[in-house]
Amino acid sequence: MSHLLQTIERETGPNPTAAVIWMHGLGADANDFVPLVPELDLAGLPPIRFIFPNADTMPVTVNGGYVMRSWYDIVATDLGRQEDEAGLRASQAKVEALIARENARGIPNLRIILAGFSQGCAMTLQTGLRQSAPLAGLMCLSGYLPIAAKAAAERTAASQQTPVFLAHGRMDPVVPIARATASRDLLLQWGYQVEWHEYPMQHSVCQEEVRHIGAWLRRVLG
Repeated sequence: MSHLLQTIERETGPNPTAAVIWMHGLGADANDFVPLVPELDLAGLPPIRFIFPNADTMPVTVNGGYVMRSWYDIVATDLGRQEDEAGLRASQAKVEALIARENARGIPNLRIILAGFSQGCAMTLQTGLRQSAPLAGLMCLSGYLPIAAKAAAERTAASQQTPVFLAHGRMDPVVPIARATASRDLLLQWGYQVEWHEYPMQHSVCQEEVRHIGAWLRRVLG
């Protein structure tokens, strides 16, 4: 078993009974989404533990081999052409270790949400579709479904019970919205329950989206 990823944790109250594991994008770190927690309207929900893991550092091909926090290597700017399957699977195992730690702390899969932005979104789908027990939800921001052909074969029946929140900026220059709509359409075709949102933004998060995330969290954890 590899090492457990470093994490930052924020609890909305004592003795949390639900957990959100929220993964950052390429070159960012665990601090990236911590400030969003107080902006989410979580009124009426039981205490939640928000867990923000740091991806390990690695050289990233598309950035000239520069070493940064990354869940997997990005080989080409055309994200779908050549994918780092080994890196995706290695990080999936590390995310599953974080799920197992929450189980050990008394939080069952049905009360655990995987969330992520960009590369973190890809990791949310990479991991979430392959779970043998349903999770509370998958929150997928400004990303895409990686190794889609493999996901078609490896997704589990249990994961189809997990609701998916998919959000994207219409002017995203990093992950084109066509990549997100294609991911959405595949998930729908496979029978997943997808809530789709698009916003007039680039590769970022906007205020309206934060409201929609809060409403979705209240629904799936309420």
